[in-house]
Amino acid sequence: MLVALGAHPWAYPMLEVVHVIGVALILGNLVLLELRVFGWASALPIEPLARLSLGLVGLGFGLAVVTGLLMFGTQPGELLANRVFTVKMALIMLAGCNAGWFHARRSLQLHDTTARVSMLLSTMIWILVITCGRWIAYV
Repeated sequence: MLVALGAHPWAYPMLEVVHVIGVALILGNLVLLELRVFGWASALPIEPLARLSLGLVGLGFGLAVVTGLLMFGTQPGELLANRVFTVKMALIMLAGCNAGWFHARRSLQLHDTTARVSMLLSTMIWILVITCGRWIAYV
């Protein structure tokens, strides 16, 4: 499979496109939910919106993981030696910990300051993940 990625000139770039789509689904839907928690579109019930947006976040994360692993498999040594790549992976783990804590404390139901801070932190982390993803090729 990894050999096939190098055999066709469009294979790796298309993998990158699907990876970006996955990341866009993650960030776009997290921002949508965050805006609702901060009071925008308050006519929309938060529970159904959260189910929809978090389902799409899960789909995006799945796409990003599968494509990311395939891309990683083409040059694992170079990526592991790249400091920006390791920062990106640490940020993804931090995002996961933040999401786990957010849901464990039932932040969607609380709508408190801590929930809002956690959501803002999540958005900032994912923006940094995207930034690191772009910088990997240049560092």
